[in-house]
Amino acid sequence: MQDGILIVSPSWVGDMVMAQSLYIQLRARYPDRTIDVLAPAATLSLVQRMPEINRGIRFDFGHGELKLGKRKSFAEGLKPNAYQQAIILPNSLKSALVPMFANIPLRTGFRGEFRYFLLNDMRMLNKRQMPRMIDRFVALGTDIGETPVPAPYPQLTVNQNNLQKLLEKFNLKQAMPVLAICPGAEFGDAKKWPEAHYARLADLAIERGMQVWIFGGPNDQKTAQQIKSLLKLASHPRCVDFTAQTSLLDVIDLLSVCQLVVSNDSGLMHIAAAVGCATTVIYGSTSAAFTPPLTEKLDIFSLDLDCSPCFKRQCPLKHKACLQDLMPDRLIPVIEKHGHIS
Repeated sequence: MQDGILIVSPSWVGDMVMAQSLYIQLRARYPDRTIDVLAPAATLSLVQRMPEINRGIRFDFGHGELKLGKRKSFAEGLKPNAYQQAIILPNSLKSALVPMFANIPLRTGFRGEFRYFLLNDMRMLNKRQMPRMIDRFVALGTDIGETPVPAPYPQLTVNQNNLQKLLEKFNLKQAMPVLAICPGAEFGDAKKWPEAHYARLADLAIERGMQVWIFGGPNDQKTAQQIKSLLKLASHPRCVDFTAQTSLLDVIDLLSVCQLVVSNDSGLMHIAAAVGCATTVIYGSTSAAFTPPLTEKLDIFSLDLDCSPCFKRQCPLKHKACLQDLMPDRLIPVIEKHGHIS
C-alpha cells in the first residue's frame, strides 16, 4: 500500500467508463501498486467490472456541496492507506480537497477552478492536442514531458453466472438477435431522440426478425412506457422493458449478448461499447468529437445542423430539429447489418 495511487473519479456513468482507460494504463505501468478509486454510489459498482482496480471507495457529496468539515473527516479515514499519489479527474476545486486533507504527497490534475494550492503536479490542458475526454484522462497517468501513449479502450468484464441468472429470471431467449435501445439521457431532453422514433425503429427491427430490449434507470420508465405504447400490436411480444428492473451491473451483462445497441449520447452508450457490442449513437445537442463511444464497431447518426451541437440540456430554439428530423428509417441498413446472430 505504500506506493498506492488514489483516483478521484468522475461522477457520471459514461465518464466513469471512459476513466477505465486511465486505470488500464496505470495497471500496465505499475503492476504491483495498489490502485483505489473514489466514486459516488451511482457509479461505484462499475469498479467491480474493472479488474485494474483494487478497491472502490464510496465518496458521496452532493453536487455543489463544499462541506469542508465532512471532507476533512473523510480524508482522515484515508490517511492510514498512505497513498503516494492522487490523480484527480474532475476539474473542480472541491474534488481536489480530500487528497490534500489526506496529506497525499503527489496530487495530479489539470489546472482549473482556483485549485493552484491544492495540486502540486498541475498540468495544463491543451484542448486542441487532447480533444477527447479519454485523452485527457490518460494524459494524467503520464509524467510531465513524457510522450502520451495511445488511449486504450475501456473493457468492462462480464459476469457469466449473473448473466445466466438474468436470462432465466426474465425468461429471455437468444434464438433471435437482440436490438437494445437506450432511450434515456440524464443530461437532458436535448440529447433524447423522440420516443416515436425509437418505437418506429423497434417495429422495423422486429419486422426483420429481431427482438428488442429497452434499458434505462428509474427515470427512464416513463420514456420506455411511451415507446411501448407506440409500438404496433404485433411487436409487443418481442419487446422487453428492463427500465428500473436491473442494476447497472445487470445491464452490463445483458448488453454483452445484444447484437446491436442504439442509444442516445449517454452512460449506457459507453457501457455498450465497453462490452464489445456494435453501437449506434444518435447525436443531437452533443458531439462525438469529445466523448465518442470507444469501439471500432460504431455507427454515428447526426444531422449536423447549423445550431448543433449546442451542448444545452433543453433545445434553446424549442424545436429540437437535430433529433426530430433524424428519421428512424435511416437506420435500416444498420439493423440489417447487425440483425443476425454471428
